[in-house]
Amino acid sequence: MKLAPHPFTLRQLQYAVAVAESLSFRKAAERCGVSQPSLSAQLAELEAALGVRLFERDRRRVLITNAGHELIERARVVLRETEDLAEMARRAGDPLSGTLRLGVIPTISPYLLPRVTPTVRAAYPELTVLWVEDKTEAIVRSLERGQLDAALVALEADIGDLAHAVIGRDRFVLATPADHPLGAAPGPATPSELHDVDVLLLDDGHCFRDQALAVCAGAEAHELAFRATSLATLAQMVAGGAGVTLLPEMAIPVETGRADLKLRPFATPSPGRTIALVWRARSPLGPALEELATAVRAAFAAAPGDACDDDRQVAGRRD
Repeated sequence: MKLAPHPFTLRQLQYAVAVAESLSFRKAAERCGVSQPSLSAQLAELEAALGVRLFERDRRRVLITNAGHELIERARVVLRETEDLAEMARRAGDPLSGTLRLGVIPTISPYLLPRVTPTVRAAYPELTVLWVEDKTEAIVRSLERGQLDAALVALEADIGDLAHAVIGRDRFVLATPADHPLGAAPGPATPSELHDVDVLLLDDGHCFRDQALAVCAGAEAHELAFRATSLATLAQMVAGGAGVTLLPEMAIPVETGRADLKLRPFATPSPGRTIALVWRARSPLGPALEELATAVRAAFAAAPGDACDDDRQVAGRRD
């Protein structure tokens, strides 16, 4: 059977997605490296081929039509699959050479990347990693759109149907000011001790906030109005006496080096998060990313000894 040519091109789909994302024909043309009249003409051809208007346009704004929303989302899928096909061909010889675009959430990046970077560089000298730091929701969206190849996140967050390789378990510890009664209490901490205690948490959008909130909610702790944008800010606020907080274990060596804190581990089963490397389930890089996860796992496991042993308290300050 003779195959008929497709009525539109991948380039026309790229133009449509660019307009949908910028809501501007001028900005989309600049992004695609073509003149605005050329882009407009190509989109007109695409709409004629589809028999559907994708955009409504006047002098002030561009709107996506109801039909356009669904068709543009399908165009994104087609473009992503096309990029995956090209990537598979490009990396057929050596998947872990060239460039990988990896996302990472802010509550992981300053603590794990200094260990991961030299380990990955030593294992894969031909690989260049471009790290992009963002919150989980934005990272998942970028993965789905093909803007990232993989990412380091916590599995407890909503990551949809992404494939993953577990890197390790990151336990939470209770962090208090140096003179706080909870910091001086004997033995491991329990969530019930947070009843009526002033607790500092991260701002909305951080998955670590949701995980810490789950620990505090059952104890009816008092969340303070101040919400930090980083774990470093949380640690400094706690050291200043503003309240107590939870910190992930991987952050302890860094944050206790610059903040006067008392730390207590939680009793078993201790709360925590599962660090994982995640990627699109149909990505052609899946086997290579599984291999990369092994190197990341080794770097994670090579962390300094536990900052909190289950049978003792540790002061985060140097006397």
